[in-house]
Amino acid sequence: MITSTADAMAWRKSSRCESHTCLEVAEAPGGRMAVRNSTRPELNISFEGPAWQAFVSTVRNGDLG
Repeated sequence: MITSTADAMAWRKSSRCESHTCLEVAEAPGGRMAVRNSTRPELNISFEGPAWQAFVSTVRNGDLG
């Protein structure tokens, strides 16, 4: 989990976000991508490059159920 640098990162919301509860992403130190819920910005997870690409591919393909 990224804690000390999370506030300094440039978080982005999806253009499809229509409510106050949105997924946000940001580039994190070390080439990682961080993800958080806009209503709980103090909690976030980060992925290394290959894991991030696999996550995005899974979401785009609708393979989450």
